[in-house]
Amino acid sequence: MRVSQMQPLSLLMLSLQASFAVLLLAATAFVQGYPADDLVFRLPGQPKVGFRQFAGYVDVDPKAGRSLFYYFVEADVTDPSTKPLALWLNGGPGCSSIGGGAFTELGPFYPQGDGRGLRRNSMSWNKASNLLFVESPAGVGWSYSNTTSDYNCGDESAAKDMHVFLMRWLEKFPEYKANDLFLTGESYAGHYIPQLAVALLDHNAHSSMSKLNLKGVAIGNPLLRLDRDIPATYEFFWSHGMISDEVGLAIMSNCDFDDYTYESPHNISQSCNDAISKANNMVGDYVNNYDVLLDVCYPSIVEQELRLRKMATKLSLGVDVCMTFERRFYFNLPEVQQALHANRTGLPYSWSMCSSILNYSDTDGNIDILPLLKRIVQSHIPVWVFSGDQDSVVPLIGSRSLVRELADDIGFKVTVPYGAWFHKGQVGGWVTEYGNLLTFVTVRGAAHMVPFAQPSRALHLFSSFVRGRRLPNTTRTPVDD
Repeated sequence: MRVSQMQPLSLLMLSLQASFAVLLLAATAFVQGYPADDLVFRLPGQPKVGFRQFAGYVDVDPKAGRSLFYYFVEADVTDPSTKPLALWLNGGPGCSSIGGGAFTELGPFYPQGDGRGLRRNSMSWNKASNLLFVESPAGVGWSYSNTTSDYNCGDESAAKDMHVFLMRWLEKFPEYKANDLFLTGESYAGHYIPQLAVALLDHNAHSSMSKLNLKGVAIGNPLLRLDRDIPATYEFFWSHGMISDEVGLAIMSNCDFDDYTYESPHNISQSCNDAISKANNMVGDYVNNYDVLLDVCYPSIVEQELRLRKMATKLSLGVDVCMTFERRFYFNLPEVQQALHANRTGLPYSWSMCSSILNYSDTDGNIDILPLLKRIVQSHIPVWVFSGDQDSVVPLIGSRSLVRELADDIGFKVTVPYGAWFHKGQVGGWVTEYGNLLTFVTVRGAAHMVPFAQPSRALHLFSSFVRGRRLPNTTRTPVDD
């Protein structure tokens, strides 16, 4: 009887100890400037790591009930507060940076083959920086709004919400307010990131306090100007032997892309349409246009980039790829959502890589991004444009010529002549620099999603970018790379 009488008391003591531990943790997190409620203790199936993770929501418009979901990973170093903060956004438009950048490309974990666990990414960018991923705009992933009309959005509203998000996120994490801030992303983030950068520059210009320490912009295989990026695809096809000379010449002779916009395909000549159709048939359904060297069935996040297809309408690339579903399965496990503090409103649909409820502007893809990049570099913010050289969707051919045109427009001279850069004794790609502020880099053997296809070279590129270093032009590797 005495033993049984003691059991409730023991349980009570254990409960009190657990409660005290939680309170102590919350107090510690508050003292250190971190939101205790957003701390991710451990993800299901996660390997043991020495850095912390946070996830949760930032309300960007409480009245409308609009909130963006984020995932934050500390730098994998002794004192992460001494490292810069890098924001990463995926494209689409309307695709998840959590599913893409965080858990398929440059974050610390990849889903296991069974979709129930995680494995380490040894080339995670958190070796060089703290990493912040956001599902933006509302309607993507677990980000949501209680106002249905908010799902009718575009570049302007997305940039505005991301500006608000960043300011309020830094209120949650005040230790990072003064840190160097780098804005990064890929594909349609060629729109997202420059527009956000300009919003932050405007903020700094008009704010007497809470200025952001913006230090650089890096965008991979970015959509910058539709009328240049679309024809570059067919030039890429021809240069890689994927279409015949006759079809390549027919496209160059019959297609006028100078004023190409979303709305224009129906005005393109029949001879151009015929040539485009022949080109697409020659490329066929058994080539992954996002990485022309790989077979079609491989772990990929190309779903996010299928959104680019609607830009071309009749010029559709006809991508046919095998998709893996481990990531979607993992994120829809209740225990995973609970660990991430996600889906707090019980959304009436499952998590998916790209939004099915978002009605993103069909015309914003027409916006010429070069004037925004000009504003950024003229504000003495370095801009890096990097391109995987096996991507035919937004090929390096168009990006390289656009960066050169931008440099000519600004009056920048070549400060690093075009040449190879090296990683681990091998050519990592090719690079050129203009005016000490504008850099164009290729990543050899990389695809549209550079960090996924070439993780080691991508980490070297990113580390050099955030450290303010040029990529090495010799086979000698710095000691700390």
